Amino acid sequence: MDVTGEFLFYYVLMTNVFLADAYLEERSALRLMLKDLKMRVIGEASDLSTALTLPSMHTSDMILVDENLLPKENMAALMELRTTCPRAIVVVLVNQFDVKMQSAISVLVDVFVSKGEMPDRLAERLVNAAGKNRVIGFNDISSARG
Repeated sequence: MDVTGEFLFYYVLMTNVFLADAYLEERSALRLMLKDLKMRVIGEASDLSTALTLPSMHTSDMILVDENLLPKENMAALMELRTTCPRAIVVVLVNQFDVKMQSAISVLVDVFVSKGEMPDRLAERLVNAAGKNRVIGFNDISSARG
């Protein structure tokens, strides 16, 4: 029962996440964080060209990409990512905020997140990006199902 005395279903859809990061240790840490956030990692890659060929990327709700995997001069890889997965939320993990790079790719990216942020802040940013902070009531579920 919630605070108003009404019963609500906490209808939570699992967010499917694809990780693209060159470093296994960073992917491992992100995988653990995402598991704690009730998000499911459905695929991983250490480079973007491999990631684009994997079928699991095409069913992702969110794609976490390390900025080092994105070519600095050429945004074709990011454009291909967007056309391959048009509904996915694209989150770029950055080491340092580079204003020029961010302005160049901001049209193609939904969220920038710093790798240097504290884990709880990083988790909060990912949850907000996924839109998982919304509680859906029974009426919302029944109307969504048709």
